[in-house]
Amino acid sequence: MPRYLSLVQIDESSAPAEGPSPELMQRMGELIEEMTKAGVLLDTAGLTPTAQGNRVRWEGGQLSVTDGPFTESKEVVGGYAIIQAKDQAEAIEWTKRFLKVHEEHWTVTCEVRQIAEG
Repeated sequence: MPRYLSLVQIDESSAPAEGPSPELMQRMGELIEEMTKAGVLLDTAGLTPTAQGNRVRWEGGQLSVTDGPFTESKEVVGGYAIIQAKDQAEAIEWTKRFLKVHEEHWTVTCEVRQIAEG
């Protein structure tokens, strides 16, 4: 079965400063458990804020390292999930369920892409 990467993009400027609510974390935990038992979820994790990250860039034969936060980025990758599904439509359905566990004040976008094999 093909694998898909769901990149979770958030707008750090509008995300709650206190992070996810306990209720959101409970709903997310329940969905993660369901996906794991179904054999669909291979791996998932949230990422620390961009203020704690670095960008390493290769350009013109030179490397540069930039410390976060990355103010020029409105949406940043806040997490990911690796899903094994029969097709992209199924991966999208699981991703929709993930997005729906969030409260209305969250703005979250997931980019779902098949992982190239071989």
